[in-house]
Amino acid sequence: MAAPPPRVLIYSASIGEGHDGPARQLAAGIVEARPGAEVEIADFLALTPVVRTIAMRGSSFHSRIGSLAFDAIFWLATYFPPTRWLIDHGTVALTARRLLRRVAASRPDVVVATYPGAAIVLGALRSRGRLPRPTVSAITDLAALRVWARPGIDIHLITHPESAAEVRELAPASEITCVRGLTSPGFEREAEPAQARRDLGLDLERPVVVVSGGGWAVGDLEGAVGVAVARSDASVICLCGRNEQVRERIASRYAGEGRVRVLGFTERISELFAAADVVIHSTAGLTVLEALMRGCRVISYGWGHGHIRVNNRAFVRFGLADVAGDPAELGAALDRALAAPRLPDHSFAELPDAGAVVAALAG
Repeated sequence: MAAPPPRVLIYSASIGEGHDGPARQLAAGIVEARPGAEVEIADFLALTPVVRTIAMRGSSFHSRIGSLAFDAIFWLATYFPPTRWLIDHGTVALTARRLLRRVAASRPDVVVATYPGAAIVLGALRSRGRLPRPTVSAITDLAALRVWARPGIDIHLITHPESAAEVRELAPASEITCVRGLTSPGFEREAEPAQARRDLGLDLERPVVVVSGGGWAVGDLEGAVGVAVARSDASVICLCGRNEQVRERIASRYAGEGRVRVLGFTERISELFAAADVVIHSTAGLTVLEALMRGCRVISYGWGHGHIRVNNRAFVRFGLADVAGDPAELGAALDRALAAPRLPDHSFAELPDAGAVVAALAG
């Protein structure tokens, strides 16, 4: 008799695309690995208005005060033991009852976090014996993983092999698996730059620079576009995610510049990165990984706050990306990037699929 299809509950967070996007891709991978699997994606921030308010205030990226608040919250949650303890235990106290109620109603075989706040709670409940289901933390950052990697989590999925040592230090008893399958659609397939440029209507002879600020269009996107236009003859594509205000402002500023294209949220990231020579990105995360998979040279610029600052140091330490602190540094980094060869990283294709790993854990 065939085993029943697994049930999986994924806790994400409605903060840009950095958590919801991987949650959707993981859900699709689970269903592909086990047809008929039932996968729910829940918003961890909906468990309590207090957690949502704190998270959203900490994510007010477009003002100096908001950025400083984000820095402060990250420092207090990561490096100062009293507030670190308070944040960890406070998050559990505010959300555990509702989370367990949702688990009891959904009856999942596995519970997954694609948001670090959820990983804190899953790890604590699992360690205390209050959560009988296996748990997974799907980590999409390279470094600054204290909130992601928690004792009690059964499996930590990492997207960069370089993250393994930090996860092992933080959660020595947990299984660690480097996976593919958390990136945007299309990155599992090979892509030819020339064909991608034809499909996107781009000049085949010019280099292509993509400027991205993630789902919320964070950071100095205008400055990055300006440097790219002034320092090269490249076609420049600026991705503004779901922030229409930023998209309209940048589109208006460069309305007369034929080499600049400004886009909102798009499902064509795989094609864009296949066409691009350089990606300038402000918020680390999976976008950098996706660019590396396509062979783009990556520059982190425009919003080096909180965990982004720590990730930037790790990018440099591991030789994965360049980091620029101001427009002058960005110009020099762009010159270096455009002169470097394109080197797609095919090693990710050999990794196990995240959905298959979770489906196997479900039994």
